[in-house]
Amino acid sequence: MAAPNSYYDLYRHGSLGVALTDSLDELIGDERIDPQLAMKVLTQFDRVIAETLQEKVKARLTFKGSLDTYRFCDEVWTFLIRNVTFKLDNGAQTIQADKVKIVSCSSKKTEDK
Repeated sequence: MAAPNSYYDLYRHGSLGVALTDSLDELIGDERIDPQLAMKVLTQFDRVIAETLQEKVKARLTFKGSLDTYRFCDEVWTFLIRNVTFKLDNGAQTIQADKVKIVSCSSKKTEDK
């Protein structure tokens, strides 16, 4: 039996993940790859992007805003924040946004704990 996917698929909804999914869909449509291979590629993408972000990204930021809504469902926190100001760790740059959605998950899925 194959091991369950132990990484979230959150990054598939970003521009890189959408481009990858579109390319895989096109390859499946042209019958150049099987859907099973496409799923293996997406699973590998989930793993590599999560590991790379954890290992390589060292920048930190702080943010301040008004919490509009929050929810906790299936071990995933979702925060909707309005009038947000982000400050990068060096304090040299600030970024403003009207609203921001933050999705926060444990680094391990529940079945892996």
